[in-house]
Amino acid sequence: MSKRFGELEAVNSLSLTVEPGELLVLLGGSGSGKTTTLKMVNRLVDPSSGAILLDGKDIADIEPHVLRRRIGYVFQRLGLFPHMSVAENIAVTPSLLGWDAERISERVDELLRLVELDTDTDTDTETETETKNEMRDRPVTELSGGQQQRVGVARALAAKPKLMLLDEPFGALDPITRERLQQSFLHIRKELDLTAIFVTHDMLEALLMGDRIAVMHEGKLAQIGTPRELMQAPATDYVEQLMSTPKRQADAVERLLRLLDDGEVS
Repeated sequence: MSKRFGELEAVNSLSLTVEPGELLVLLGGSGSGKTTTLKMVNRLVDPSSGAILLDGKDIADIEPHVLRRRIGYVFQRLGLFPHMSVAENIAVTPSLLGWDAERISERVDELLRLVELDTDTDTDTETETETKNEMRDRPVTELSGGQQQRVGVARALAAKPKLMLLDEPFGALDPITRERLQQSFLHIRKELDLTAIFVTHDMLEALLMGDRIAVMHEGKLAQIGTPRELMQAPATDYVEQLMSTPKRQADAVERLLRLLDDGEVS
């Protein structure tokens, strides 16, 4: 598929397959076509040429609103409804699908547990119930950034999609919260057997999370493979430069630690 915006070819003849249950990372710098690709999968924009198949069916034959209810979408700017509570935000898509109130309530409780927003597991039963109800009814504007992002993941999972699209979902978080949410999402994905496409410009995040990584550069697919394949056999100078970044950073940290041990840096 390709996508043009006037004279700009944002995505140029991209062709790839995401296997069921796989987490594919789209990796590249700003303007490489990552987010445009994700938007085409969700029909937020349509390809200028080519086709996208979901379970063998051309998504152009599926009404956009119907398609989007089958796909979970999580992005950095969240898009939570600030005037709604946590539970109301999570319930948006099931409500649009006509689920009854009891089913929605049960799904909200299930997702609060899944994204670890329900309770402290060390508390007693009475306190657990109070904590869960408090979180359900809390306005999302009162939550921390990490908690809001967990609500965003829960909302994307609400209608039980088999495909998740994630556009730099943890990029604005502090390092500790970011690592915690990365691990949490990997656990959720395995538990639910989700297929996911995850956009990032962070090389280390790509290596740690992806089953395979598709490196994009100037709208084109530079290389696709497992983290090991890309590290051991980069296909282009650009891929090699990306893959060497974590090693250079690790080497710099190691040098600094040696200097600290030797007393040369205070």
